[in-house]
Amino acid sequence: MAQTEDNLFGESGVADAGESYGRHSTGILPSHVLKRLIRSRREVLASEDIDDAQIQPASLDLRVGAMAWRVRASFLPGPNATVRDKLATVALHEIDLTQGAVLETGCVYVVPLLESVEFSSRVSGIANPKSSTGRLDVFTRLITDRAQGFDRIESGYRGPLYAEISPRTFPVLVRKGSRLNQLRVRSGSPQFTDTQLKRLHAEQPLVDGPADIDNGLALSVDLRGDSVSKQVGWRAKRHTGIIDIDLRAALDPLDYWEPIYASRSETIVLDPDEFYILASQEAVAIPPEFAAEMVPFNPLVGEFRVHYAGFFDPGFGHEAGRGRGSRAVLEVRSREVPFILEHGQIIGRLVFERLTDPPPEVYGQGIGSNYQRQGLKLSKHFRQG
Repeated sequence: MAQTEDNLFGESGVADAGESYGRHSTGILPSHVLKRLIRSRREVLASEDIDDAQIQPASLDLRVGAMAWRVRASFLPGPNATVRDKLATVALHEIDLTQGAVLETGCVYVVPLLESVEFSSRVSGIANPKSSTGRLDVFTRLITDRAQGFDRIESGYRGPLYAEISPRTFPVLVRKGSRLNQLRVRSGSPQFTDTQLKRLHAEQPLVDGPADIDNGLALSVDLRGDSVSKQVGWRAKRHTGIIDIDLRAALDPLDYWEPIYASRSETIVLDPDEFYILASQEAVAIPPEFAAEMVPFNPLVGEFRVHYAGFFDPGFGHEAGRGRGSRAVLEVRSREVPFILEHGQIIGRLVFERLTDPPPEVYGQGIGSNYQRQGLKLSKHFRQG
């Protein structure tokens, strides 16, 4: 029997009694449910109207507000303090974002977001940087009042949202309304096991080839490149110009990046504190009723961080009748020591989660998706050659 939204959300229900909610009572909420929540001002609110363009198949783009604080260091407020309480002791100065302002590399900023939440007891949230944010090496994390961890909104939380922003390689121009991270809203606490993942892969192949499933779906790095260009990656340049976070296809890649080509050894040495764009060997296809998140750092596979923006929308690489997927772009930064990557080496794992219901439109279906059918692709800010 289909759940109704009133049954799902209890006292903070989002629909008239009897309206069909979907086939599952737990999972990530799809776009059509997010829209109903926003229209009814339940669970998700904003100080300015939320545009439909902010709503992705299984997430909501969050917008920075009118001002930012430059702070001495990153922080979490802890269980007994608000973000504003902490800012009183760590803020250095305020920055007006209404006309745009440059956020410098190596600095940490905290920005109130235009969105806030009033979550009921069964609803929680998970945040990630947007794909384009991660590909610029802009380290962005969500903070809530009384938080003891980043990028998580606990069930029952009612209050403001903040973004911590720290550009690591390129200075970026940000203004009120810029969208750097995204929020997934989850009902209940769904579990998705490796056994279920293997069954899903058997029914709808998730990668083009054998699937290595063990605490998620393994992805490996491609260091051979295509047969024509032999390019396997990009390494970010230092001391570049500013990147306007809201402009598309405006920049020459070679002003900001050095191309990396395949070597005879099919290896690459990651230099400490350098930023690389690489790609997975596998083509990935996410079924419409699922989303996936890449584990951002796993010390068991090496001393590096992979994929700052690790959220894969439902429908990513999944196109009916095409029989193809999209390669995952890997945002990689080595830690402390040089590290050698070899072609085919496992570099991360995708953890899957079910949606409560498939969204009306999935990734790549006429919704301005930037990275469907991608290969080794830089962020949308750069002209594609």
